[in-house]
Amino acid sequence: MKILVCITHVPDTTSKISFTDNNTKFDKTGVQYIIGPYDDYALARAVELKESSGGSITVLNVGEAETEPTLRKALAIGADDAIRINAFPRDAFFVAKEIAKAAQQGEYDLILMGRESIDFNGGQVHSMVGELMGLPSVSPVMVLDIEGNTAKIQREIEGGKEFMELDLPFVAGCQEPIAEWKIPNMRGIMSARSKPLNVVEPSTDDKATEVEVFELPPAKSGVKLIDPDHLDELVNLLKNEAKVL
Repeated sequence: MKILVCITHVPDTTSKISFTDNNTKFDKTGVQYIIGPYDDYALARAVELKESSGGSITVLNVGEAETEPTLRKALAIGADDAIRINAFPRDAFFVAKEIAKAAQQGEYDLILMGRESIDFNGGQVHSMVGELMGLPSVSPVMVLDIEGNTAKIQREIEGGKEFMELDLPFVAGCQEPIAEWKIPNMRGIMSARSKPLNVVEPSTDDKATEVEVFELPPAKSGVKLIDPDHLDELVNLLKNEAKVL
């Protein structure tokens, strides 16, 4: 079974976020990057499927040269080879088009990725890739088992869980508890250095979107404590100051 795992190169959740050039560009100074946490779940499940059923794992990222350490980490965790689409991931549709083209060329049996990235949290790419390739797309996938050419899936829906079966190939947006994150060991780190990392130029330079400005959320204000006996004051503050009533 050939598995494609699409990973994002995102700031660590502890990073301090700021912008430059009149708030039009993200300031990368001093920022530590990681594999997107939801993508980590997808990669971990792919490694488990490979260990139990055989096959190969390719990891893919749409990004510039700075993302290669992230791809090497994925290789150390258990992927066999990597593809880097040499382009800045400017929006979800652009990323989805590049993934779809690479996936069609590779003829993969299963395409896994996180349910969303943790930088923009769009949650759009998996469904776009499925639409572009004419394949089913399921998200968020919490349980994934493969029996022959059939996948058994459990996903989260509003008010409960949904169980389904579908044939390969398809696209899945993954989340916990599909697998436990895997930490690369020394053997994996050493072997990752010699595994293939192929750089591919993007198929298009179309610009569907353009960033005008980034804005940080407003700073948190101090907490106001209201005496339980002054409910009228609480209602007034919720209505006129917090504007939640």
